[in-house]
Amino acid sequence: MPITELLAQNAALYRDEVALVEINPALPEEKQVTWKEYSLIEASFYRPFRTELTWGEFERRANRFANLLLSRGIKKGDKVALLLMNCLEWLPIYFGILKTGAFAVPMNFRYTAEEIKYCAELADVDVLVFGPEFVGRIEQICDSLTRVKYRFYVGDDCPTFAESYNKLITYTTSRAPDIKLSDDDLAAIYFSSGTTGFPKAILHTHRALMHACLTEQAHHGQTHEDVFLCIPPLYHTGAKMHWFGSLLVGGRSVLLKGVKPEWIIRTVSEEKCTIVWLLVPWAQDILDSIESGQIKLEDYTLSHWRLMHIGAQPVPPSLIKRWKRHFPNHDYDTNYGLSESTGPGCVHLGIENIHKVGAIGKAGYGWETKIIDSSGNILPKGEIGELCVKGPGVMVCYYKNQAATDEVLKDGWLLTGDMAFEDEDGFIFLVDRKKDVIITGGENIYPVELENYIRRHDAVKDVAVIGLPDHRLGEIAAAIVEAKPGCCLTEAELNRFCLSLPRYKRPRKIIFDKVPRNPTGKIEKPKLREKYCGKSIVAAQIELE
Repeated sequence: MPITELLAQNAALYRDEVALVEINPALPEEKQVTWKEYSLIEASFYRPFRTELTWGEFERRANRFANLLLSRGIKKGDKVALLLMNCLEWLPIYFGILKTGAFAVPMNFRYTAEEIKYCAELADVDVLVFGPEFVGRIEQICDSLTRVKYRFYVGDDCPTFAESYNKLITYTTSRAPDIKLSDDDLAAIYFSSGTTGFPKAILHTHRALMHACLTEQAHHGQTHEDVFLCIPPLYHTGAKMHWFGSLLVGGRSVLLKGVKPEWIIRTVSEEKCTIVWLLVPWAQDILDSIESGQIKLEDYTLSHWRLMHIGAQPVPPSLIKRWKRHFPNHDYDTNYGLSESTGPGCVHLGIENIHKVGAIGKAGYGWETKIIDSSGNILPKGEIGELCVKGPGVMVCYYKNQAATDEVLKDGWLLTGDMAFEDEDGFIFLVDRKKDVIITGGENIYPVELENYIRRHDAVKDVAVIGLPDHRLGEIAAAIVEAKPGCCLTEAELNRFCLSLPRYKRPRKIIFDKVPRNPTGKIEKPKLREKYCGKSIVAAQIELE
């Protein structure tokens, strides 16, 4: 059934029960106070410390936005983009879009103005919904977004080039719109990127979104009594598809706007969270704070916390060993997936397989996997090849990009671009990313994009960007820079040159060296990895086992 029916069911069954809680512990520096004091402060310039939304109000808000869109002529097949930080409005707006039959198009909040414009044009966006953090970026491009018919602003002090979402939905009916949807109707466009860094628009159906609900609940056994702590951004398939497990059972979820270890632990304690999804850096920070004495676990009530799971990047086995020392009663799971596979779950470890930490696991609920060579032949266990997945969550296509679609979809199989092998027990281990994407703290860095930027410096002859292992972030971007003969180039100068890049895209390490290229002109990155990591990727993987 269409995923919108789950929301309607929850509103009928659990109308007055809390569906979503927003915790916002961040304050301007001049207003920093203790956690307890914060909850007593009243001010007009920031959201309350804690706000909540019932299932009934969730459904009403979704219906109001759906009816607003319908009143403006938005129909099945139109596209509505969301550019919002995590907030209570995010999911009702998302479901309001789906209820009209239009496509929901979530956008990365880190996008620059030009990236927003590129993605809006790529996805044929008709409506743009954005929050206060993006006013400056939208103002730069609003005149050039000629296809966008309506711009709705979520927040106070609406800019002149948009309409106030808050005011408009006040006068819109909350009656459920009479739009017939089926499992095969198209539902959403998510963005991914290749090695060039240019996003591709990934098209999914209601069936795929619904299967994400079923997969998540099958893997982690959510019940109506579970409370899910959601910290990552909702535009990302990982965060939303993990939340879909709570949607399926009508469970409560908490949106925490911040990643400080104390905030996470205190929220788990006070909100009685039972399931927490973390990225590797956040888990590392929590453990470091515990072991340094900054966090004393005896100060919190955490006995209800039953599951910690991690995704979005490879997980060091040493991290889980440390975690289990402090939280011996926790179940642990890791999840693998792509936006092209409706997010996490096409491969997962399983809470019963903690002895296999280091592996990403086996085929997830309703999924199949295989590892192939360059000719498409299935490889025997132990041999390295490309991981492929097949299941109800595979994308329909890359929107308006048939050539790219044909490269990765073969007879219903999705070629992930990740190199992997199966051990003797059938557990899959990742070896390397075929596309050289660097994952740092759960975010993708595309080496070619960074290389092209650094090459703009007048003193740079050549550059290669690779990922180096990092205790906290998993990987960091390292730029191997070859200066032009006779030019004096320093690390400080290059760091200043990169300040205009988003912080997470800047190289964390700069190395001056010759950039090796093969006879066809391609950078020999395996040589650089072996030189600067001190070992080959395969050797590192064997060591992890």
